[in-house]
Amino acid sequence: MIRILILEDEAPAAKRLSSLIAQAEADCEIVGTVDSVKATVKWLSTNPAPDLAFFDIQVADGLSFEVFDWVEMPCPIIFCTAYDEYAIKAFKVNSIDYLLKPADLDEVKAALAKFKTLKSTQSQMAIVETLQSITKSYKERFLVKIGEHIKTVATEDIQYFYSVDKATFAHTSSGQNYLLDLSLEKVEKMVDPKLFFRINRKYLISIAAIHDIVSYSNSRLRILLKDSKEMDAIVARERVSEFKSWLDR
Repeated sequence: MIRILILEDEAPAAKRLSSLIAQAEADCEIVGTVDSVKATVKWLSTNPAPDLAFFDIQVADGLSFEVFDWVEMPCPIIFCTAYDEYAIKAFKVNSIDYLLKPADLDEVKAALAKFKTLKSTQSQMAIVETLQSITKSYKERFLVKIGEHIKTVATEDIQYFYSVDKATFAHTSSGQNYLLDLSLEKVEKMVDPKLFFRINRKYLISIAAIHDIVSYSNSRLRILLKDSKEMDAIVARERVSEFKSWLDR
């Protein structure tokens, strides 16, 4: 069942669109019909997210694009409007189609078919990603050479990896630093991303290595690592948002 929200400030147009949707796809339910930006924001804030939305653009209290200033749109949008000058902007805000009024049955069918194709593709990708995460195994230990000797270091004992002059080292919880015969890029692909995060070009750190996090200049973050006096463990600005999500999972 496709749950659909309609934003349309003209009652006859809303009724006609509902009828076209029902004719185009039997497996649809109109879960809400709103007539303004304000009403749309309130509906999205107080109801379960719809699967799809049909938005008119010019409504009684402004442009429907203003909805995105107040809430994060939880679903794709099909714009259905009498004006074609907003097409470029529409496709920048999660839009999958742009229908000019009066839309006919074939156009609504095509738009819904596009949505179903998109939804199917996303579902297949999600399944693949889930299976990959289940079947993928991460490195449990690293082989290191110490003089004439060879030993293994358990990944769980490594607090962070770092690079110096193109050489990669593993720093352990006991304070030891071991040279690895791997690039930091290769190491990043070998370890569990739930436990390790690449904060910048030099450091790949474990969640267990973090002693403190301090705000730094230019919207960056400085990481104070346990048992380390290093001061260049700075989260790159473009990675700050992803880093916070990693911490908050």
